[in-house]
Amino acid sequence: MTLLLTEDQVEELLDMPATLDAVEAVLRQQAEGRATNRARRRVALPKSGLNVMFAGAPEIDALGLKAYTVARGGARFYTMLFDPESGELLSILQSDRMGQMRTGAATGVATKHLAREDAKTLGIYGAGWQAESQLEAIAAVRNLERVIVFSRREDSRKRFAEKMGAKLGMDIETTHAAEEPAVQDIVVTVTSSTEPVLLGEWLRPGTHVNAAGSNFLLKSEIDREVVRRAAFVCVDSREELGLEAGDLLPALETGALLPEAVYELGGVIAGQVPGRRSPDDITLFASQGLALEDLAAARVVYDRAVERDVGQKIEF
Repeated sequence: MTLLLTEDQVEELLDMPATLDAVEAVLRQQAEGRATNRARRRVALPKSGLNVMFAGAPEIDALGLKAYTVARGGARFYTMLFDPESGELLSILQSDRMGQMRTGAATGVATKHLAREDAKTLGIYGAGWQAESQLEAIAAVRNLERVIVFSRREDSRKRFAEKMGAKLGMDIETTHAAEEPAVQDIVVTVTSSTEPVLLGEWLRPGTHVNAAGSNFLLKSEIDREVVRRAAFVCVDSREELGLEAGDLLPALETGALLPEAVYELGGVIAGQVPGRRSPDDITLFASQGLALEDLAAARVVYDRAVERDVGQKIEF
């Protein structure tokens, strides 16, 4: 039997603490050679596009893919979860909310392992839907005393501050000054901008930067100086460097950053790579998103759905 799960059901079943744990565990498994991931593949048509990404993690009984289309009417996301032993199709899940959660969780995991232990302030570039899970995840791994948000539109950043302040029980500041979020202990970029919104000259020593908004080569939210100043640079997967890491492309193309100097977050989690070496280091996580992260979240959702008898059962 295959379980169909809608967006509303996924949202009901998935929470940030479980997503953080699942993403951290599966990235460790990948680093230790116990899980495998394949880079996103794209098909572009004049009016739409199809994106497919797939992975397998035997230890969490997860094998499958996420496929999504992007067209003028918006994006539609679906994940197929298979049993890695029998090959049975366990579940088809609508995956927009799940993707938002796992993207935030990847940032949370990177912040947990790379930000200074005493990091207490967060600056966010972007006030959209994806920014919500970025803040939620970081707030779960660090005791934040200040959060400040910048976006181009005042009304959007104020709505974000009100909504997330009420959800997390904290005061969230907004600003029209683009450089102000950059001088915090932790910085996130999660925008739709194709041009840099964060300049390296603004950063203070000791900052950890999460660049989470770019997932194709022609889009960069950070300038070359951010990368140049970073003492440590990591990504979800090095396989993405020539395919999607737009935030790193200018530095890679000019030799300011060598591919060999880019590490994987899983290696930091597993203790294979030291990550931050000094309180004054600037560290950078450039997030593209992996199918492994989707499948880890999907497994949490599926197991809880079975336990709570949620979803529609279909026999093919």
